[in-house]
Amino acid sequence: MKRDRRVKIVATLGPASNDRAMIKALFEAGADVFRLNMSHGSHEEIAERHRMIRDVEHEMQRPAAILADLQGPKIRCGVFADGPVMLEDGQEFRFDLDDVPGDATRVQLPHPEIFKALEPGATLLVNDGKIRAKVITNDDSHAMCEIVVGGEISNRKGVNVPDVVLPVAALSEKDKKDLEFVCELGVDWLALSFVQRASDVEEARALAKGRAALVAKIEKPAAVDAFSEILEAADGIMVARGDLGVELPVQAVPPIQKRLIRGCRAVGKPVIVATQMLESMITAPVPTRAEVSDVAQAIYEGADAVMLSAESAAGDYPVEAVTTMNDIAIEIEQDKHYRQIIEASRTQAGNGISDAITVAAREVAETIDVQAICTFTQSGTTAMLAARERPRVPIIALTPITNTARRLMLVWGLHCVVIPSVDRFKFAVVSAARAAKAEGFATDEDRIIVTAGVPFNQPGSTNILRVAPCREKDIFEGERA
Repeated sequence: MKRDRRVKIVATLGPASNDRAMIKALFEAGADVFRLNMSHGSHEEIAERHRMIRDVEHEMQRPAAILADLQGPKIRCGVFADGPVMLEDGQEFRFDLDDVPGDATRVQLPHPEIFKALEPGATLLVNDGKIRAKVITNDDSHAMCEIVVGGEISNRKGVNVPDVVLPVAALSEKDKKDLEFVCELGVDWLALSFVQRASDVEEARALAKGRAALVAKIEKPAAVDAFSEILEAADGIMVARGDLGVELPVQAVPPIQKRLIRGCRAVGKPVIVATQMLESMITAPVPTRAEVSDVAQAIYEGADAVMLSAESAAGDYPVEAVTTMNDIAIEIEQDKHYRQIIEASRTQAGNGISDAITVAAREVAETIDVQAICTFTQSGTTAMLAARERPRVPIIALTPITNTARRLMLVWGLHCVVIPSVDRFKFAVVSAARAAKAEGFATDEDRIIVTAGVPFNQPGSTNILRVAPCREKDIFEGERA
């Protein structure tokens, strides 16, 4: 299961990928991370998908990461007495707390906290932004709006409020129950929806209690504004372009995507680019040329992962979608301009010993002929620092902790191998050489770089680097010398 690419692929499971054979086919086609969308499916269905992933993982003898994507609070309008209503440009329309079914002049919006936060001039977006309304007047129980862009409104359509940081918790009661369920189930990552501030991530971290790493979805303007603080609080970032494109002008999304990827790369935290990457493949066996370019752009920018949503969850061609994503990644990463772009966008590393060792490993790999950088890691931090450098040679992340290997499957360039614990550096070198050969990265004639921390089995203690031969008798001769 050696991949011929560094960027990772996230595949969402759903009705089209709801059996073991399909999950195995997606894994073989290139999926590294499986996304469980908590907006759809019962706990029983989610548990069964989790079981099948782990079963395939065991059969294939390769770690797989599982990401549970929490739904987040949903802001929806009420119902209409006589079915859908057509709102015209320039008309007035009222949102209020009254639970009487709506008509062409008003509808319920059962969120008093929103009315308290609104101000005249604020924008309300309905039905994924198809309808745009501007607040004229408001109080604690209503907002009178002018319809700027009209359209059809019907029962329980979603409402977005892009101009205001809403006093709404990122975790609903459903989310809290789902979070506890999937953490007990044993997922590796949690994706948090509706994040507006760093405290939203901190609340989830307190509930997760270290059982899963946290990805903050950047899908609201407030999250873009508070990105630095959110990035510091989270373990990873998802550029959720669908909701960003609703709440912001669509032309603003590409530069935001670029900025978010650069920010994540600078601190060595994984970043996923998501939404509509191969959207046409929901119903077509091949993507559009524009979609291929979109995926390519995310890869050129150095994203850790690209994600399929409905393409693999509900589409007609889930395996073809993963295969296409895999083929695009291989082609882009073989382009000479890819390395130029990646290396030109590399930022200054930190000042710690582990930072220095990982930078040195990358520089040595660029200077002499080695086949891989083998990094021993407990918590995963050292391996992510190695990936942050985006070296030209493969990175083999070696860990005795299965959960660490699984989490690292989201990170750019990491080929994760679970190995027995070692307590001396000599045995670590032997273990690294064996793994590099067994996984198809090197032969007895090759050399590798090994980084590790002494004393062993202490997170964050990487302090040694060695260029080592892969033939075991040469390793021991080097030790005696």
